[in-house]
Amino acid sequence: MSKEEDNKVIVGRWFTDFWGKTCNLGIVDELAAPDMLLQYSLHEPRRGHQDIKAFMTDFREAFPDLQFWGTADLIAEDDCVVGRWEGGGTHTGPAFSDFLIGSLPAATGRKMHFTGTTVLRLGNGRILEEIGLDDGVTALTQLGLLKAA
Repeated sequence: MSKEEDNKVIVGRWFTDFWGKTCNLGIVDELAAPDMLLQYSLHEPRRGHQDIKAFMTDFREAFPDLQFWGTADLIAEDDCVVGRWEGGGTHTGPAFSDFLIGSLPAATGRKMHFTGTTVLRLGNGRILEEIGLDDGVTALTQLGLLKAA
């Protein structure tokens, strides 16, 4: 297989095992570089295995049914893979203060469903960075953190 195909396999596993219906935090140790950067517009950037695992643990505690899935074939060129996705969940867990715009009190029952595009950069078979642009306005409006105009 080409480097691009190898990278798509790695990213496909990451999307399924990290962002999918259930999260296997061991995938972080397996596929992420030790100083991997995880950056989305809704949250502070996260760096490194422990920080990324803590982010996902807190996110899934607050949104126990959280899951994301691909909506198009992955596109790869050289060391980068691009994926389009949609997903969301219901806030039935503890208070969640990881959104840059504000916090949710415990168990609001609010649902979020939104889309995004992510670019992942790989090196030596490891994910070096995952930088995504998500429809945060939709998610934050659904969660009541932004008021619809």
